[in-house]
Order: sequence, then C-alpha cells, then structure tokens
Amino acid sequence: MTLFGTDGVRGRAGKKVSAISAMRLAMATGIYFRQFSKTNKILVGKDTRRSGYMIENAIVSGLTAVGFDVIQIGPMPTPAIAFLTENMRCDAGIMISASHNPYDDNGIKFFDSEGNKLNRDKEEIIEVIYEDDDQIDDAQVTGKAIGKSKRIDDVIGRYIVHIKNSFPRHLSLAGMRVVIDCANGAGYIVGPTILNELGAEVVVIGANPNGFNINDGCGATCADNLAKIVLDKRADVGIALDGDADRLVVVDEKGNIVDGDKLMAVLAVHLKEQGTLKGDGLVATVMSNEGLGDYLATEGLKLYRSAVGDKNVVALMQEKGINIGGEQSGHIVFSDYAKTGDGISSALQALAHLVMTGKKASEVFNPYESYPQLLVNLMVEEKRPFEEIEGLDALKEKVEAQGMRHLFRYSGTENKVRLLLEGKNMKALEIMMEECERFFRGALA
Repeated sequence: MTLFGTDGVRGRAGKKVSAISAMRLAMATGIYFRQFSKTNKILVGKDTRRSGYMIENAIVSGLTAVGFDVIQIGPMPTPAIAFLTENMRCDAGIMISASHNPYDDNGIKFFDSEGNKLNRDKEEIIEVIYEDDDQIDDAQVTGKAIGKSKRIDDVIGRYIVHIKNSFPRHLSLAGMRVVIDCANGAGYIVGPTILNELGAEVVVIGANPNGFNINDGCGATCADNLAKIVLDKRADVGIALDGDADRLVVVDEKGNIVDGDKLMAVLAVHLKEQGTLKGDGLVATVMSNEGLGDYLATEGLKLYRSAVGDKNVVALMQEKGINIGGEQSGHIVFSDYAKTGDGISSALQALAHLVMTGKKASEVFNPYESYPQLLVNLMVEEKRPFEEIEGLDALKEKVEAQGMRHLFRYSGTENKVRLLLEGKNMKALEIMMEECERFFRGALA
C-alpha cells in the first residue's frame, strides 16, 4: 500500500485520513523513530481545519500507545514545526495539514529530529510497519510505559524570533504598506505579527479561520482578492500564504500576481549581490519555465532541476551546495533559515530586497519574459501507470516535434493528472493542449 504522496499523507478527512488510519500511522511512525530516540518526545502541530481536532487526538493516542510523550502546540505553520522539532530537541515532528487543499481534505507530514522531511526510503519503511499487524500489536505498551501528552501555547514566540532574525537587522519596513492574506490558515497569527514588529503598516485579510474557510477564495491559490485589496489600499506590495504557510505568492503595487519563477530568480540574484549565495545557481523543479534558466545564465548562474516537491528541491540543494531553491507554485527554500519552504521567511527576503533597491515591486519582480506555458489539471478516477497507456509515447514525440517542452505527471496529493506544455507560440500550444486533453480523457476515462 502506498500511503505517502509528494508531501506526506493526504486525502479526504474521515476517509483516507481517518481517525483510525491516523492513529495507526502514528503508531507506525513511533515504531520507526524509536530506534533513533534520545528525548522520547514528538512534536505535533496542525493548521486550522476542523478535522485537525479528530486527527490530532488520533495521532496523540497512537504515539502515547507506543510509549512516546507528545507536545501539542496547536495551529502553527509547517515550517514552524520543522524548526521547533529541532529547537525543542524532539525525536520527530508531525504537522497535520493538507496545505493548499480545500478544508475537507487533510494530511500528515513528518519531520526527523533535525527538522528534515522524510525521504522516500524512510516513508516506505513506515508503510511496511503500518501494514504489519504483529509489529503494531507488539509495540503497544502498558502501565508506566504509556506516554503522556502536554499542550504548550507559548512556543509561537520562538518561531517569531527565528523568522525575524532572517530579516537584515539594519533594515526596517517602516513606511511600507503591506497587505497579507493568511488564507484563514496556520499563518494567521505569526504572519501579521512579524510584519508589524518589523515596522510595516499591515493590512490583514484571510485571518478569521472557522475550520471550514481555509484556502476558500483566499490565500496563495486564489490571489485575485489580494490583488484587489492591494489596489484599493494603495499598498506597496501584497503577500499571500497558503493554508500551512509554506507557500508564498507576491502581488505588486499594480495588482499583478508575480510569477513564481521570476520571484525566485530575483531572490537568487539578490543573494549573489549580497555575497551570501552558496553554490553557483538556483534549484527549481521540472515545472519551471525555460525563461528562468535563460535569465539566470545572463547573471552567471545555473539552473538545476529536481522532481516536483520541496523535499526533492532540498535534496538537490544539499547535493549541489546551494542555499536557495523552490517551486514555481511558491514554495521557496532559503536553507540558511529553514529546512523546508517557508512563506513568511521568503516574504521577508522579498521585502528586504524591495527596501534595499528603493524601487517599486512591479519594477523589481519582472526581470525577464517567460516563454508561453499552459498547465491543465484533469480529474481522474485511477492513476494508471504512464507506461501502460498506449499511444502516450507517440503523443510526446508529436509535442517535441513542434519544438515544445512537455511534462505529464500525476498529482501527488489529489486525483489529478497535470499536463504542462511550453513553447514559443501560444496559439500552437493551445491547439496541442486540446489534443493532449482529449488523449488523456480518453485514456483515463
């Protein structure tokens, strides 16, 4: 059984991610981490979904059943869990979130004692344990060996201090009007607090979570409302987080949504100019536009591509000795400050660059022209292996013969196939995309 997708376990709350499956997964995870245990503590956080209560209690039950003590810290960003797991000397960290998905989904992400996401090999070991009734039964403890749980509400200050330290101490956001959309998610307290403490005039939206409105017409996956508010308030810039605050989308003062590739490009060059860039380039994924690589080359930098998923980005960053990487969708990793994508930390780097240049966001964050690109998501009932789909190789050859770049892949978090085409002529792309859509609808019907 394959439980894990590109970023932990994710699915419909109460179905794939049920109380029973969450408790069993917590037990399997506890069994795995027992061999590395030093403090016998595991940290658990969550976003603002109603189902988080159900899953959190199930996870606590599973972990205490196999002898671990649990620290519950409530709604906090995913990158905060990564940071606090290491900072508080825990053996592991668990984040309950489905990130940018709708409220009726939920998920579970895991971190080791150093705040790193688990690689596929470790996930496979946990999946094997999950399926092994004997291991699950034998690991359950009794008497004084049963673990305990404690809720701590004041750790938010540690994370706020940590993130503020990523902003240059000689700079201030005084005089800058910033609109922040917190997606009614996990960053609804820390995001506005940090911006206020750094001196910005802050307009806050999407900061009234009710358990069901996370990512609902707001946040990084729906920045149109943010763009409108930026214009209405005559703000200098807008920033949008997603449900677990590991993603960033920027809106300039004209209400334009900044392309994620362009944002990464600007920030990589910023690090180079400040003398803090490590390695010789930027790590992005196979989803990123070829225009990104062309622009970086003009700045003497290289583009390295990883598979989709910020943990794959991080792995390649570590391999190449690079300290910035990310995804077109807004997951940006500054490894000097975080082990995973961190929307708030990334926003501070973008704001610092704006302050240092003294220019408007529309001037700073549009450094090159991207090649035309189309992305279509199709719902599917079954994720059939691509190698079993007759005619797919011929379709790819036809796309390539027209000088287009293609990427066909299944979503790791939803029942969707993602179709990406990139080329130099939008009309030709649209015609070819129609053919690709027809092909996949027929093949996966």
